Amino acid sequence: MPDPAEQLQRIYLAGFEVQTFARYPRAVGIIRDNVIALLETSSSGLRLIGEPGWRMGEVMGVLVNENGRQLFRAKQEVVEATPERLEALRRFREDLDRLLMPTA
Repeated sequence: MPDPAEQLQRIYLAGFEVQTFARYPRAVGIIRDNVIALLETSSSGLRLIGEPGWRMGEVMGVLVNENGRQLFRAKQEVVEATPERLEALRRFREDLDRLLMPTA
C-alpha cells in the first residue's frame, strides 16, 4: 500500500497547495491554479473523493453542462468553464492521477 504521507509530500513538492477544511474533517484539499480536489486515506493510499472542480470561495464548483454550456456550479453560484479553466482542470487531473500512482 502506498504511504499516504509520502503521496502527500510528492503532491506538495509538485506545486499543489495542501489545505484542510473544517467542513470535511476526514479529507485534505489539494489546490492548484484554482482547481481543487478532496482526497481521503483508503486501504490503497490516498484516493479522490468525487471529481476535481473549480474553487469558488469556500466551496467547490462541479463541472456541469447546462443548456449546451459547460459551467462550474456550486448551488446558485456559477463560473463559466472557459477553455483556459478546462485546460487547468485537465492538467490538474492528469498530474494528480500520476502523483497518486504507486512508485516502484
